[in-house]
Amino acid sequence: MSKNLSRTRMLRAAAAVCLSTLSGLLAVPAAVQAQAVAPAPLKVAFVYVSPVGQAGWTFQHDQGRQAMEQALGSKVRTTVVEAVAEGADSERVMRDLAAQGHQLIFATSFGYLEPALRVAADHPSVKIEHAGGYKTAANLNTYNARYYEARYLAGMLAGYSSQSGVAGYVAGFPVPEVVQGVNAFTLGMRAVNPKAEVKVVWLNAWFDPPRERDAALSLIAQGADVLTNHSGSPAVPQTAEEKGVKLVAYQSDMARFAPRAQLAAVTHHWGGYYTQVAQSVLAGRWAAKPVWGGMKDGLVRLTALSPTLPATTVKALQEREQAIKAGRFHPFSGPLKDNQGQLRLSQGVLPDPQIAQMDWLVEGVGGKLPGR
Repeated sequence: MSKNLSRTRMLRAAAAVCLSTLSGLLAVPAAVQAQAVAPAPLKVAFVYVSPVGQAGWTFQHDQGRQAMEQALGSKVRTTVVEAVAEGADSERVMRDLAAQGHQLIFATSFGYLEPALRVAADHPSVKIEHAGGYKTAANLNTYNARYYEARYLAGMLAGYSSQSGVAGYVAGFPVPEVVQGVNAFTLGMRAVNPKAEVKVVWLNAWFDPPRERDAALSLIAQGADVLTNHSGSPAVPQTAEEKGVKLVAYQSDMARFAPRAQLAAVTHHWGGYYTQVAQSVLAGRWAAKPVWGGMKDGLVRLTALSPTLPATTVKALQEREQAIKAGRFHPFSGPLKDNQGQLRLSQGVLPDPQIAQMDWLVEGVGGKLPGR
Protein backbone atom coordinates (compact mmCIF):
# COMPACT_ATOMS: atom_id res chain seq x y z
CA MET A 1 0.00 0.00 0.00
CA SER A 2 2.81 2.45 0.85
CA LYS A 3 4.72 1.41 -2.28
CA ASN A 4 1.70 2.21 -4.44
CA LEU A 5 1.29 5.59 -2.69
CA SER A 6 4.95 6.38 -3.19
CA ARG A 7 4.72 5.41 -6.86
CA THR A 8 1.64 7.63 -7.30
CA ARG A 9 3.40 10.57 -5.70
CA MET A 10 6.42 10.08 -7.96
CA LEU A 11 4.22 10.01 -11.07
CA ARG A 12 2.44 13.18 -9.97
CA ALA A 13 5.75 14.96 -9.34
CA ALA A 14 7.11 13.88 -12.70
CA ALA A 15 3.96 15.10 -14.43
CA ALA A 16 4.27 18.47 -12.68
CA VAL A 17 7.88 18.79 -13.84
CA CYS A 18 6.88 17.90 -17.42
CA LEU A 19 4.07 20.46 -17.39
CA SER A 20 6.40 23.13 -16.02
CA THR A 21 9.03 22.34 -18.62
CA LEU A 22 6.43 22.30 -21.38
CA SER A 23 5.11 25.68 -20.29
CA GLY A 24 8.62 27.08 -20.39
CA LEU A 25 9.21 25.65 -23.84
CA LEU A 26 5.95 27.08 -25.10
CA ALA A 27 6.75 30.51 -23.62
CA VAL A 28 9.95 30.93 -25.68
CA PRO A 29 8.31 30.72 -29.10
CA ALA A 30 5.63 33.18 -27.94
CA ALA A 31 8.29 35.74 -27.04
CA VAL A 32 10.10 35.14 -30.30
CA GLN A 33 6.82 35.51 -32.17
CA ALA A 34 6.12 38.81 -30.39
CA GLN A 35 9.51 40.10 -31.50
CA ALA A 36 8.94 38.90 -35.04
CA VAL A 37 5.73 40.89 -35.45
CA ALA A 38 7.23 44.10 -34.00
CA PRO A 39 7.57 46.59 -36.89
CA ALA A 40 11.07 47.13 -38.24
CA PRO A 41 12.32 50.72 -38.12
CA LEU A 42 11.75 52.90 -41.17
CA LYS A 43 15.05 53.25 -43.02
CA VAL A 44 15.48 56.92 -43.92
CA ALA A 45 18.39 58.29 -45.98
CA PHE A 46 19.64 61.85 -46.37
CA VAL A 47 21.78 62.86 -49.36
CA TYR A 48 23.82 66.04 -48.84
CA VAL A 49 25.62 68.18 -51.41
CA SER A 50 28.34 69.30 -48.97
CA PRO A 51 29.89 68.08 -45.71
CA VAL A 52 27.65 68.52 -42.66
CA GLY A 53 30.20 70.81 -41.03
CA GLN A 54 29.32 73.22 -38.24
CA ALA A 55 26.90 75.55 -40.05
CA GLY A 56 25.18 76.17 -43.36
CA TRP A 57 22.67 74.52 -45.68
CA THR A 58 23.61 70.90 -45.05
CA PHE A 59 24.14 71.47 -41.33
CA GLN A 60 20.55 72.73 -41.00
CA HIS A 61 19.16 69.73 -42.87
CA ASP A 62 21.14 67.45 -40.59
CA GLN A 63 19.79 69.25 -37.55
CA GLY A 64 16.35 68.42 -38.92
CA ARG A 65 17.35 64.76 -39.29
CA GLN A 66 18.52 64.64 -35.67
CA ALA A 67 15.28 66.27 -34.48
CA MET A 68 13.31 63.61 -36.37
CA GLU A 69 15.37 60.85 -34.73
CA GLN A 70 14.78 62.35 -31.30
CA ALA A 71 11.05 62.62 -31.93
CA LEU A 72 10.53 59.12 -33.37
CA GLY A 73 13.22 57.10 -31.58
CA SER A 74 13.40 53.44 -32.57
CA LYS A 75 10.72 53.88 -35.23
CA VAL A 76 13.36 55.21 -37.63
CA ARG A 77 16.95 54.43 -38.56
CA THR A 78 18.82 57.02 -40.62
CA THR A 79 21.72 56.98 -43.07
CA VAL A 80 23.67 60.07 -44.14
CA VAL A 81 25.73 60.45 -47.32
CA GLU A 82 27.71 63.70 -47.40
CA ALA A 83 29.41 65.71 -50.17
CA VAL A 84 27.50 64.11 -53.07
CA ALA A 85 27.93 66.00 -56.34
CA GLU A 86 24.83 66.86 -58.34
CA GLY A 87 24.31 64.73 -61.44
CA ALA A 88 25.52 61.17 -62.00
CA ASP A 89 27.04 60.80 -58.52
CA SER A 90 23.77 61.64 -56.82
CA GLU A 91 21.85 59.14 -58.97
CA ARG A 92 24.33 56.37 -58.14
CA VAL A 93 24.09 57.14 -54.42
CA MET A 94 20.28 57.19 -54.41
CA ARG A 95 20.11 53.92 -56.37
CA ASP A 96 22.44 52.30 -53.82
CA LEU A 97 20.31 53.57 -50.94
CA ALA A 98 17.14 52.21 -52.54
CA ALA A 99 18.82 48.84 -53.13
CA GLN A 100 19.84 48.76 -49.44
CA GLY A 101 16.20 48.93 -48.40
CA HIS A 102 15.75 52.60 -47.56
CA GLN A 103 12.06 53.37 -47.82
CA LEU A 104 12.38 57.16 -47.61
CA ILE A 105 15.11 59.33 -49.17
CA PHE A 106 15.55 63.07 -48.68
CA ALA A 107 17.46 64.56 -51.62
CA THR A 108 18.51 67.94 -50.30
CA SER A 109 19.99 69.82 -53.26
CA PHE A 110 18.35 71.47 -56.27
CA GLY A 111 20.47 69.60 -58.83
CA TYR A 112 19.37 66.21 -57.48
CA LEU A 113 15.91 66.53 -59.06
CA GLU A 114 16.37 64.79 -62.41
CA PRO A 115 18.47 61.95 -60.92
CA ALA A 116 15.86 61.53 -58.18
CA LEU A 117 13.05 61.29 -60.74
CA ARG A 118 14.89 58.50 -62.56
CA VAL A 119 15.52 56.61 -59.32
CA ALA A 120 11.88 57.07 -58.29
CA ALA A 121 10.68 55.62 -61.60
CA ASP A 122 12.78 52.47 -61.08
CA HIS A 123 11.90 52.05 -57.38
CA PRO A 124 8.16 52.75 -57.04
CA SER A 125 8.04 51.51 -53.43
CA VAL A 126 10.61 54.08 -52.29
CA LYS A 127 9.39 57.55 -51.27
CA ILE A 128 11.68 60.44 -52.28
CA GLU A 129 11.44 64.00 -50.95
CA HIS A 130 13.35 66.57 -53.00
CA ALA A 131 14.29 70.00 -51.62
CA GLY A 132 13.46 72.89 -53.92
CA GLY A 133 12.27 70.94 -56.93
CA TYR A 134 9.52 71.79 -59.41
CA LYS A 135 8.54 68.33 -60.70
CA THR A 136 6.83 65.48 -58.86
CA ALA A 137 6.00 61.82 -59.46
CA ALA A 138 3.75 59.28 -57.76
CA ASN A 139 6.55 58.55 -55.27
CA LEU A 140 8.51 61.81 -55.44
CA ASN A 141 7.47 64.94 -53.58
CA THR A 142 9.04 68.40 -53.44
CA TYR A 143 9.37 70.68 -50.44
CA ASN A 144 10.72 74.18 -50.02
CA ALA A 145 10.55 77.25 -47.82
CA ARG A 146 9.68 80.83 -48.66
CA TYR A 147 13.13 81.99 -47.71
CA TYR A 148 12.37 85.28 -49.42
CA GLU A 149 10.05 86.27 -46.55
CA ALA A 150 12.89 86.36 -44.04
CA ARG A 151 15.25 87.71 -46.72
CA TYR A 152 13.02 90.79 -46.95
CA LEU A 153 13.48 91.37 -43.22
CA ALA A 154 17.23 90.83 -43.62
CA GLY A 155 17.25 93.51 -46.30
CA MET A 156 15.42 95.91 -44.02
CA LEU A 157 18.05 95.27 -41.36
CA ALA A 158 20.80 95.93 -43.90
CA GLY A 159 19.08 99.18 -44.84
CA TYR A 160 18.98 100.33 -41.23
CA SER A 161 22.60 99.30 -40.61
CA SER A 162 24.51 100.28 -43.77
CA GLN A 163 26.40 103.56 -43.83
CA SER A 164 27.37 103.32 -47.50
CA GLY A 165 23.97 102.25 -48.78
CA VAL A 166 25.64 99.31 -50.52
CA ALA A 167 25.21 95.67 -49.56
CA GLY A 168 27.09 92.69 -50.99
CA TYR A 169 25.43 89.39 -51.86
CA VAL A 170 27.44 86.20 -52.53
CA ALA A 171 25.09 83.95 -54.53
CA GLY A 172 25.33 80.32 -55.65
CA PHE A 173 23.46 79.46 -58.83
CA PRO A 174 20.89 81.76 -60.50
CA VAL A 175 17.98 79.38 -59.83
CA PRO A 176 14.61 80.91 -58.86
CA GLU A 177 15.07 80.28 -55.13
CA VAL A 178 18.31 82.29 -55.10
CA VAL A 179 16.91 85.03 -57.35
CA GLN A 180 13.91 85.36 -55.02
CA GLY A 181 16.29 85.88 -52.10
CA VAL A 182 18.37 88.52 -53.89
CA ASN A 183 15.24 90.41 -54.95
CA ALA A 184 13.48 90.26 -51.58
CA PHE A 185 16.64 91.38 -49.77
CA THR A 186 16.95 94.32 -52.15
CA LEU A 187 13.29 95.31 -51.78
CA GLY A 188 13.62 95.19 -47.98
CA MET A 189 16.75 97.30 -48.04
CA ARG A 190 15.19 99.88 -50.38
CA ALA A 191 12.05 100.05 -48.22
CA VAL A 192 14.35 101.64 -45.62
CA ASN A 193 16.74 103.42 -47.99
CA PRO A 194 15.22 103.98 -51.48
CA LYS A 195 18.68 104.68 -52.93
CA ALA A 196 20.29 101.51 -51.59
CA GLU A 197 22.10 99.18 -53.97
CA VAL A 198 22.81 95.45 -53.75
CA LYS A 199 25.84 94.14 -55.61
CA VAL A 200 25.94 90.41 -56.40
CA VAL A 201 28.75 87.99 -57.18
CA TRP A 202 27.59 84.70 -58.70
CA LEU A 203 29.64 81.61 -57.83
CA ASN A 204 27.92 78.96 -59.96
CA ALA A 205 28.66 76.67 -57.03
CA TRP A 206 26.92 75.88 -53.75
CA PHE A 207 29.98 75.14 -51.64
CA ASP A 208 33.41 76.59 -52.43
CA PRO A 209 34.95 78.34 -49.41
CA PRO A 210 37.94 79.94 -51.20
CA ARG A 211 35.73 81.42 -53.93
CA GLU A 212 33.13 82.50 -51.37
CA ARG A 213 35.85 84.41 -49.55
CA ASP A 214 37.15 85.98 -52.78
CA ALA A 215 33.61 87.06 -53.70
CA ALA A 216 33.12 88.68 -50.29
CA LEU A 217 36.42 90.56 -50.61
CA SER A 218 35.41 91.77 -54.08
CA LEU A 219 32.11 93.11 -52.76
CA ILE A 220 33.78 94.90 -49.87
CA ALA A 221 36.15 96.50 -52.38
CA GLN A 222 33.09 97.77 -54.26
CA GLY A 223 31.83 99.61 -51.18
CA ALA A 224 29.61 97.03 -49.49
CA ASP A 225 29.57 97.46 -45.71
CA VAL A 226 26.92 94.74 -45.11
CA LEU A 227 27.28 91.23 -46.53
CA THR A 228 24.93 88.31 -46.94
CA ASN A 229 25.12 85.10 -48.96
CA HIS A 230 23.43 82.08 -50.47
CA SER A 231 26.36 79.67 -50.31
CA GLY A 232 27.22 76.71 -48.13
CA SER A 233 30.22 77.55 -45.95
CA PRO A 234 31.05 80.07 -43.20
CA ALA A 235 33.57 81.81 -45.49
CA VAL A 236 31.47 84.96 -46.01
CA PRO A 237 30.79 85.44 -42.28
CA GLN A 238 34.47 84.87 -41.50
CA THR A 239 35.46 87.46 -44.10
CA ALA A 240 32.97 89.99 -42.74
CA GLU A 241 34.41 89.49 -39.25
CA GLU A 242 37.97 89.84 -40.48
CA LYS A 243 37.33 92.98 -42.51
CA GLY A 244 35.08 94.75 -40.01
CA VAL A 245 31.88 94.90 -42.07
CA LYS A 246 28.41 93.82 -41.01
CA LEU A 247 26.74 90.50 -41.78
CA VAL A 248 23.22 89.16 -42.09
CA ALA A 249 23.93 85.43 -41.99
CA TYR A 250 22.07 82.81 -43.96
CA GLN A 251 20.99 79.21 -43.29
CA SER A 252 22.56 79.03 -39.79
CA ASP A 253 23.35 81.32 -36.89
CA MET A 254 26.95 82.23 -37.74
CA ALA A 255 27.75 84.04 -34.49
CA ARG A 256 30.55 81.58 -33.69
CA PHE A 257 32.30 82.66 -36.91
CA ALA A 258 31.36 86.35 -36.83
CA PRO A 259 30.59 87.36 -33.24
CA ARG A 260 31.08 91.10 -33.88
CA ALA A 261 29.95 91.28 -37.50
CA GLN A 262 26.64 89.40 -37.33
CA LEU A 263 23.50 91.52 -37.05
CA ALA A 264 21.06 88.58 -37.34
CA ALA A 265 20.63 85.33 -39.24
CA VAL A 266 18.04 83.93 -41.64
CA THR A 267 17.84 80.34 -40.40
CA HIS A 268 16.24 77.13 -41.71
CA HIS A 269 14.31 74.67 -39.53
CA TRP A 270 13.46 71.21 -40.92
CA GLY A 271 12.92 69.03 -37.84
CA GLY A 272 9.14 69.33 -37.71
CA TYR A 273 8.72 68.69 -41.42
CA TYR A 274 11.03 65.67 -41.48
CA THR A 275 9.23 64.18 -38.49
CA GLN A 276 5.84 64.72 -40.13
CA VAL A 277 6.96 63.08 -43.39
CA ALA A 278 8.43 60.02 -41.63
CA GLN A 279 5.24 59.62 -39.60
CA SER A 280 3.14 59.72 -42.76
CA VAL A 281 5.24 56.96 -44.33
CA LEU A 282 5.01 54.84 -41.18
CA ALA A 283 1.23 55.30 -41.13
CA GLY A 284 0.87 54.47 -44.83
CA ARG A 285 -0.64 57.85 -45.71
CA TRP A 286 2.29 59.55 -47.50
CA ALA A 287 1.38 61.27 -50.76
CA ALA A 288 3.20 63.55 -53.18
CA LYS A 289 1.81 66.94 -52.18
CA PRO A 290 4.33 69.76 -52.79
CA VAL A 291 5.07 71.91 -49.74
CA TRP A 292 6.12 75.58 -49.84
CA GLY A 293 6.00 76.85 -46.28
CA GLY A 294 7.14 80.12 -44.84
CA MET A 295 7.70 82.02 -41.62
CA LYS A 296 4.24 81.26 -40.29
CA ASP A 297 5.06 77.55 -40.64
CA GLY A 298 8.35 77.90 -38.79
CA LEU A 299 10.48 76.68 -41.70
CA VAL A 300 12.43 79.95 -42.00
CA ARG A 301 13.06 82.63 -39.39
CA LEU A 302 15.02 85.78 -38.74
CA THR A 303 16.89 84.86 -35.57
CA ALA A 304 19.92 85.72 -33.44
CA LEU A 305 19.30 89.46 -33.51
CA SER A 306 22.30 91.30 -32.14
CA PRO A 307 21.74 92.92 -28.73
CA THR A 308 23.43 96.03 -30.13
CA LEU A 309 20.54 96.75 -32.52
CA PRO A 310 18.48 99.85 -31.69
CA ALA A 311 15.08 99.12 -30.17
CA THR A 312 13.39 101.04 -33.00
CA THR A 313 15.00 98.74 -35.57
CA VAL A 314 13.95 95.60 -33.71
CA LYS A 315 10.39 96.90 -33.40
CA ALA A 316 10.17 97.69 -37.13
CA LEU A 317 11.40 94.19 -38.00
CA GLN A 318 8.96 92.54 -35.61
CA GLU A 319 6.01 94.51 -36.94
CA ARG A 320 6.85 93.64 -40.54
CA GLU A 321 7.38 90.00 -39.62
CA GLN A 322 3.94 89.82 -38.04
CA ALA A 323 2.42 91.46 -41.10
CA ILE A 324 4.03 88.87 -43.39
CA LYS A 325 2.90 85.96 -41.20
CA ALA A 326 -0.65 87.30 -41.06
CA GLY A 327 -0.77 87.88 -44.82
CA ARG A 328 -1.15 91.65 -44.48
CA PHE A 329 2.11 92.27 -46.35
CA HIS A 330 3.88 90.42 -49.13
CA PRO A 331 7.49 91.11 -50.11
CA PHE A 332 6.64 90.95 -53.82
CA SER A 333 3.89 93.58 -53.85
CA GLY A 334 3.45 96.05 -56.70
CA PRO A 335 4.61 98.24 -58.14
CA LEU A 336 7.68 96.18 -59.07
CA LYS A 337 10.28 97.15 -61.66
CA ASP A 338 13.23 95.12 -62.80
CA ASN A 339 16.74 96.56 -62.86
CA GLN A 340 16.38 97.35 -66.56
CA GLY A 341 13.48 99.70 -65.84
CA GLN A 342 10.70 97.40 -67.06
CA LEU A 343 7.48 97.38 -65.03
CA ARG A 344 6.89 93.79 -63.93
CA LEU A 345 3.88 94.33 -61.64
CA SER A 346 1.79 97.47 -61.37
CA GLN A 347 -0.25 96.54 -58.32
CA GLY A 348 -1.31 93.63 -56.14
CA VAL A 349 0.90 90.66 -55.30
CA LEU A 350 3.05 88.66 -57.68
CA PRO A 351 1.37 85.22 -58.10
CA ASP A 352 3.10 82.14 -56.75
CA PRO A 353 3.75 80.61 -60.21
CA GLN A 354 5.66 83.75 -61.23
CA ILE A 355 7.60 83.82 -57.96
CA ALA A 356 8.46 80.14 -58.39
CA GLN A 357 9.91 80.82 -61.85
CA MET A 358 11.53 84.18 -61.08
CA ASP A 359 14.31 84.89 -63.56
CA TRP A 360 14.74 88.66 -63.35
CA LEU A 361 16.32 91.10 -60.90
CA VAL A 362 14.49 93.96 -59.22
CA GLU A 363 15.44 97.60 -59.40
CA GLY A 364 18.38 98.23 -57.10
CA VAL A 365 20.31 95.04 -57.90
CA GLY A 366 23.56 95.69 -59.77
CA GLY A 367 24.45 93.58 -62.79
CA LYS A 368 22.68 90.82 -64.68
CA LEU A 369 21.88 87.18 -64.20
CA PRO A 370 24.61 84.90 -65.56
CA GLY A 371 23.97 83.93 -69.16
CA ARG A 372 21.63 86.85 -69.87
